[in-house]
Amino acid sequence: MSRQPDARAALVVLAVGAFVFGTAEFVIVGVLDLVARDLGTSINSAGYMVMAYALGIAIGGPVATTLTTRLERRSVLALSLAVFVTFNLIVIVSHELGLLLVARFVPGAMHGLFVGAASVVAAGLVRPEQRGQAMAMVFGGVAVATVLGVPLGTWVAQATGWRTAFAAIVALGAAACVATLCFVPRSNVRLADPFGVQVRAAFAPRVLALLGVAALLMGGQFSAFTFIAPYLKQVSGAADATISVYLLAYGVASAVGMFAGGRLADRDAGLTLVAANVVLVAVLGLFYLFGSSPMVALIALAAWGLAGFGMVPAIQLRVVALAGPGADLAAALSASAVNAGIAAGSLAGGVALARLGVEAPMQMALLLCALALPATWSTRRLAVPKDPVLRSPGQPAHTRPP
Repeated sequence: MSRQPDARAALVVLAVGAFVFGTAEFVIVGVLDLVARDLGTSINSAGYMVMAYALGIAIGGPVATTLTTRLERRSVLALSLAVFVTFNLIVIVSHELGLLLVARFVPGAMHGLFVGAASVVAAGLVRPEQRGQAMAMVFGGVAVATVLGVPLGTWVAQATGWRTAFAAIVALGAAACVATLCFVPRSNVRLADPFGVQVRAAFAPRVLALLGVAALLMGGQFSAFTFIAPYLKQVSGAADATISVYLLAYGVASAVGMFAGGRLADRDAGLTLVAANVVLVAVLGLFYLFGSSPMVALIALAAWGLAGFGMVPAIQLRVVALAGPGADLAAALSASAVNAGIAAGSLAGGVALARLGVEAPMQMALLLCALALPATWSTRRLAVPKDPVLRSPGQPAHTRPP
């Protein structure tokens, strides 16, 4: 895959960094009841920790990307990991929900900064026809986090306390920071295009249209997934000890979907996104109608992970291509849009859960993803700029990678 001898090692390190961020983002879903009990608050209130992290990516990610525009990319990646580690130490020692929300928001911002920079670095390390697979390596780290990090973190939290799980995340984050400095190639420049050119390209209507679809799809999913544990317990009859098994099935399917989605995106990113949306609607309908069966719930959750993560490389590849010279900022905006959707979905799902019962978030997810389908189909017609620019580390502006 690589053009450089050390490219594969760099891609693995980027995937490890994404794994750390992904574990920190999603492990909270499996331990919301423990956090609520520890803080003496409701599960709905504890769910704001999911929203805070997502808002950090949505709002803080683009801001952090803007502030680091002229910094060399490897330094940006290492800086994001260092700040992430620092604020997760605050998560470990804090006992106040307000401080915990701040300590979740800042790592979320670093998540957005890291993923945006890492996806562009990864794409620059390979040939143009392999960029979807390279981006899938980065986002595959998040998918593997759902396979290993989240279920293992949930198990550790159930056995020894939720703060222990975050202590492990801190250790992994520190190791990823050191590995980034050792293995990711240093670039001579961060971005060579004028900042105004980057902003205009990143905020072009064609880019914003795709970002809107991404936000709607992710918001729909997370209006239900944020509260999947109580749904599985009350509707599917899952015991506390088996929740990690359901999450493991979701995680394995997510990893498969991520890497398969990268290959499919290299062939036709627009069609891959449409197909994933169709499968997602079908799966959520199956979950809602027959989720009272534990086996159906397990199969549906796995298929959900396959489709939900399979669309991510297609979204990122299309966003970067549509943005042209604004690729770096657009990559961060992609994470921002996705997590704005997650935050809104988590909030809406929490309100639906509190007012209408445990099945309401699943109904909302099905409706929103179904409504997204016509818009997803329409994005296939969005035209890529005639001269998209996506540079490898150190490559001058206004030239194409070989």
